[in-house]
Amino acid sequence: MMTNHEMNDGAMGRGGEGEKCSFCRRAFLSDFGMGFTGLALGAILSEDGIVRAEADPVVSPPLPLAPSPPHLKPRAKSVIWIFLSGGYSHVETFDPKPALNQYAGMTFDKTPFENPLNSPLHKKRFRSVAAEEINVRDVYPTIYPMQVGWRKHGDSGIEMTDWWPHLAGQVDELCFVRNMWTTDNDHAAENQIHTGRHRLDEQQPSVGAWAHYGLGTLNENLPKFAVLGGPTRSDTRLSIDSMYLGPQHAGVPIALDPKNPLPFGQRQAGQSLEEQRREYDLINKLNLLTAVEYPEDQELQARIRAYELAFRMQAAVPEAIDFSQETAATQSLYGLNADNTKLAGQRLLAARRLVERGVRFVQVFPSPYGVWDSHQKLKDNHTRLCATVDLPVAGLIQDLKQRGLLDDTLVVFCTEFGRTPGLELRGGGKDGRDHHPNGFTIWMAGAGLKKGYVHGATDELGYHALGEGHYVTDLHATVLHLLGLDNRRLHYPGRKRLEIDDGRVIEDVLA
Repeated sequence: MMTNHEMNDGAMGRGGEGEKCSFCRRAFLSDFGMGFTGLALGAILSEDGIVRAEADPVVSPPLPLAPSPPHLKPRAKSVIWIFLSGGYSHVETFDPKPALNQYAGMTFDKTPFENPLNSPLHKKRFRSVAAEEINVRDVYPTIYPMQVGWRKHGDSGIEMTDWWPHLAGQVDELCFVRNMWTTDNDHAAENQIHTGRHRLDEQQPSVGAWAHYGLGTLNENLPKFAVLGGPTRSDTRLSIDSMYLGPQHAGVPIALDPKNPLPFGQRQAGQSLEEQRREYDLINKLNLLTAVEYPEDQELQARIRAYELAFRMQAAVPEAIDFSQETAATQSLYGLNADNTKLAGQRLLAARRLVERGVRFVQVFPSPYGVWDSHQKLKDNHTRLCATVDLPVAGLIQDLKQRGLLDDTLVVFCTEFGRTPGLELRGGGKDGRDHHPNGFTIWMAGAGLKKGYVHGATDELGYHALGEGHYVTDLHATVLHLLGLDNRRLHYPGRKRLEIDDGRVIEDVLA
């Protein structure tokens, strides 16, 4: 396979007039379109080392349909990445803190614990877009009690709150990381947990795009990186974007409508399959002609691939999201028979069906943008929202396990940040918590992970991730490691990644 640099050398010859003549010949052929010259274009360009065949242009490093060789022995084939937008409260979900009840109403400095606002970790990990002197977020000093009960569950005895009765039944399959941290204290952190970069910095490809770039797909008829329920809105598209890797590596949003799962992906009324096939063939030929002149145009290369994939996906995607093939028991397991769980259940069942068919990375947004953002009425909000995802997520874990898919599928359950241990006082607040990037909890399950395990901790009040903690790119590095990829070796020509982009594998969670 030739690199862009080699292809450009080949296209321009090796010196002087030869360079100009070689290029002019191809430009001439492409400018004259699909006449008699077009019939011989493939052969002529093959002689020049530009294309292998009409359907397989070598105008840039093509995205392989078959899996690329991994850096490491993979433990997982696919990832289901579940993201809850808005920031669920870690202390009222997966990291309960009884000290919040014991010292409720007191300020941090009145407890026997170190005042977290005086910790050097606060400034080290906290990066507000607003000037520090006017920032009031994350510094509320009055302790707000837990709004729900909690207890230990399973043989592992892991603590979870009472809002997760179904997921608690799967706790011995889960692996919690309770010392995550990030740096953005606003909702651009939704992008940050996927890209690893604060919004004030140059953005990077999302974790799903890196997985796609590194491994390709196991099924050439389906998207390599599929997205269900997202991006949650236009300014969170970075969470599925591929940036400089090229658009062919970006997430493909899929709607859960078997009749129209892909925007503009259906044949026109009255058009036969063969007619559409000929139409796509013509478009492909015209695109290839343009690609001769512009061999480094990634948008064009992605478009060429997209037309071919779109044709194949017309049959494969509707089948993948056709729940009529599922038993009533399975649909009930995901909560498809209840209004409050149906949406999340559909998206998670679709995720299982996609990984079952070889999709590498499925990013699922079971809830709309920002709904977990509980500045006020946290108890009411979290009581309602946990009930919408608890049963479907537990059903996913159970279903993957009983089908043997949990052995080679990695499930990630995360949010952009936690919620403050202190009561939010802005706007006369009296029953909510603000954004909290300093410490929060995510969990994983499946391939290559310890089961019924807790890694890391926050302090007694749930404020700071203790020790070094784990920045969001540590999660990326761990996920990619389980897929067989070394994040430190994932680089793109001409781009320099920073050390923070590499992250470090959370070795303690590996089985």
